[in-house]
Amino acid sequence: MIKYLISCLVIGAVLSWPLQSHVVAGPKNDTSDQPVGAQYARQLSSPDPLIRQAAAEELGRLVALDQKKLVEGYLLQEKDKRVRLALNWALYRMGKSQLLFQVIRDLDSSRHDQAVGYLSQLESPDPLYLFLRQEDTRPKIIVGVIEVLGRIGDSEALQQIKPFLSSYEPKSS
Repeated sequence: MIKYLISCLVIGAVLSWPLQSHVVAGPKNDTSDQPVGAQYARQLSSPDPLIRQAAAEELGRLVALDQKKLVEGYLLQEKDKRVRLALNWALYRMGKSQLLFQVIRDLDSSRHDQAVGYLSQLESPDPLYLFLRQEDTRPKIIVGVIEVLGRIGDSEALQQIKPFLSSYEPKSS
């Protein structure tokens, strides 16, 4: 059963369309010489969580390093979990590699699809292999990582998930 589930996930992930994030339009009639990241950073104070989430996603896409401290501040005060995930992703993209663990943790939540969308943007699957090897990784996280590897993986990724095809507990095979 687990072998069938993993096979379906890998095939489905490869065939699925990439998730699209909300695109936030920059301020209209803005002729200033401000960096584009500053325009999105201002939107992090919006009362609308969808605007905050989309702004964080854009800052992450832009890797707006000049806005890193501001994004860190907004992360500390953010209550909405979807926006927090987007801010964690943005900061990971800005170089705070330890925040990948926060994004991975959300694979085992109602924000699973959002986390998969972000992780599918990784340049390489290498950072994900660690989560397949940890003994205390929750099953939903393993399934989510395999789903992402199905989207962005290569022949090395296939080797990493092979132990899960014969047994859910790769250490026991």
